[in-house]
Amino acid sequence: MTQYTSSLHRFAAGAALLLLVVPLTQAAEQNIAAPGVDARAWILMDYSSGKVLAEGNADEKLDPASLTKIMTSYVVGQALKADKIKLTDMVTIGKDAWATGNPALRGSSVMFLKPGDRVSVADLNKGVIIQSGNDACIALADHVAGSQESFIDLMNGYAKRLGLTNTTFRTVHGLDAEGQFSTARDMALLGKALIHDVPEEYAIHKEKEFTFNRIRQPNRNRLLWSTSLNVDGMKTGTTAGAGYNLVASATQGDMRLISVVLGAKTDRIRFNESQKLLTWGFRFFETVTPIKPDATFVSQRVWFGDKSEVGLGAGEGGSITLPRGQLKNLKASFTLSEPQLTAPLKKGQVVGTIDFQLNGKVVEQRPLMVMEEVKEGGFFGRIRDFVLMKFHQWFGGWFA
Repeated sequence: MTQYTSSLHRFAAGAALLLLVVPLTQAAEQNIAAPGVDARAWILMDYSSGKVLAEGNADEKLDPASLTKIMTSYVVGQALKADKIKLTDMVTIGKDAWATGNPALRGSSVMFLKPGDRVSVADLNKGVIIQSGNDACIALADHVAGSQESFIDLMNGYAKRLGLTNTTFRTVHGLDAEGQFSTARDMALLGKALIHDVPEEYAIHKEKEFTFNRIRQPNRNRLLWSTSLNVDGMKTGTTAGAGYNLVASATQGDMRLISVVLGAKTDRIRFNESQKLLTWGFRFFETVTPIKPDATFVSQRVWFGDKSEVGLGAGEGGSITLPRGQLKNLKASFTLSEPQLTAPLKKGQVVGTIDFQLNGKVVEQRPLMVMEEVKEGGFFGRIRDFVLMKFHQWFGGWFA
């Protein structure tokens, strides 16, 4: 592997950052004390960079309760995105989604559906997200996949694709079920995917109330009414076994954070601790994008191609999270996986690593990617490059 270092180019108002560096660490590594959180497990993640700013027992497998509905919402959002279902579809409610007739639903949060009702996908979707309706989850699962069992297969399939390695779903709604579990880390990743992959679905999570059959129910996420934070989602979850859970997301300028609190002892505690985490994150950290999407970070010599030089960058992965006020100390270097770049090269091909550094310590890494395709050059060009490469290897860059 070949490493190259570039000096830090400072940000100036209106100027683009030209070059590199920083692998992010957790709060403790930056000497920023994380707040104490009164919950069984918790995590705070930067949405853009994916950086975990603070965590506690984030990989402990716990009952997600109605946080399960985040995945239900994700699956429905993907079905809508793929035009497999439409918001205007009318769903005939079956007996299994009967709010007062299905024993499993008694005493739980419901939309008050009855067998034979005809309800639109749009209303059922809001019933899931805003009212946390367990009956609505069943009705949508039947409509999307034909049965709850098939829908659960979709949920677990998406969980695997999203890298939720410590999550298994057994129900479409999150009521207590043996073998159903997730973690604070997996829930943060799921929330990140919901925002990124199905933004129109996520937009419903900020709606504060929903009225169905003349029954108005407020969104159970009380942080939507916060006057100190711009919270726009996501979901509460509560069962006797799980305690009080909450996944929340908020924005401040260009920064978005995702917090997860699992197993709080009371409803008030889960909201207070979530607000504490989000407030702390915005106060002490900032999200920056030193390498803009599709921007060239550095240009490098290419051998045997139809061009002699190619731009390299970070693709869509240029955002990083820094302690506030540390941007001026940001530096970067890059390492090529091979000593030389040789054609053909595909756009997006990973050819090395970008190291971002603060105070001499790597705090974040990103793949170094080819920004444009380089095809193989002609016969005589390749012969010329073969000779030049040999001289280059023998005498340095004199003949490059």
